[in-house]
Amino acid sequence: MPGAPMDAQDPMEEVRALGRRLSNWGRWGPQDEKGTLNLITPERIQAAAALVRRGEVFSLALPLDEHGPAPTGRFNPIHRMTRYRGEGPSGERFPHHSSSDDLAILALQSSTQWDALAHVWYDDKLYNGFPADTINAGGAHHCAISNWVRGIVGRGVLADVARRLSPPCLPEAYPITPADLEATLAAQGCDVGAGDILILRTGELGQWRKDRTRLGPRQAGLTLECAQWLHDREVAAVCADNTAVEVARQEGRALMAFHMVAIRDMGMALGELFVLDALAERCAELGCYEVFFCGAPLNFPRAVGTPLNPLAML
Repeated sequence: MPGAPMDAQDPMEEVRALGRRLSNWGRWGPQDEKGTLNLITPERIQAAAALVRRGEVFSLALPLDEHGPAPTGRFNPIHRMTRYRGEGPSGERFPHHSSSDDLAILALQSSTQWDALAHVWYDDKLYNGFPADTINAGGAHHCAISNWVRGIVGRGVLADVARRLSPPCLPEAYPITPADLEATLAAQGCDVGAGDILILRTGELGQWRKDRTRLGPRQAGLTLECAQWLHDREVAAVCADNTAVEVARQEGRALMAFHMVAIRDMGMALGELFVLDALAERCAELGCYEVFFCGAPLNFPRAVGTPLNPLAML
């Protein structure tokens, strides 16, 4: 790198080394595009369904309106009515009924969302070794969000790190470590295992919704070390109440290091901007942090992300 000190270490070497160690390439076959969602088996879904004991349902989605915290480079959804005075599609009036129609223009990753496995990569390779140049103006021809059209369904475990360490919101740029995850889950009396969906609460989105003071460039989130922790436990997916799941850029580390390893090497689904405060309050009241989770992507061929309305059921 021109101008860099001779002893400067390339931050990507850390990413590449960890990625090689945690790689799931070929684990589910050379053509696999589902990644760690393969860990959610029919048996695990059936067992997770038994967690619904009270019939309480929580939506974890932001409203798809103009008031959301759309990250830089994206924009909030635009909703317009195309017909609302009761006329038909061609302006005609019907004798007995009236109708309305509308449309939306939205960035697929501007609100509560899943990242597809084509969303982040490095060294010109996507998950499972697919060439990055298979993404073009027509979309992602490998690792698109439509590979998950059957949904991300199973046992969800809320890790309310904010409540344990610093309610209602973790300090800016707080690096959540494996030790933090373990201590939080131990305090809650639960754990995560194979095929589970980890639901991470930092307090970032909740604080933003109160006073717009968070979700900036110094968000709390997971450190790169958490990738090994998730791999060891065979967690299927992670969703969080911030814009990137991981902590803001750490000194000496590659930008989006956790994303690169989790998505490109492990093949893990990452969810962002999940609304968790109401669920967290109820879980604390009940002393129960495991839920039946259902998060179905839109069936959008070649898309690299999707909005959704994830549900947590108690």
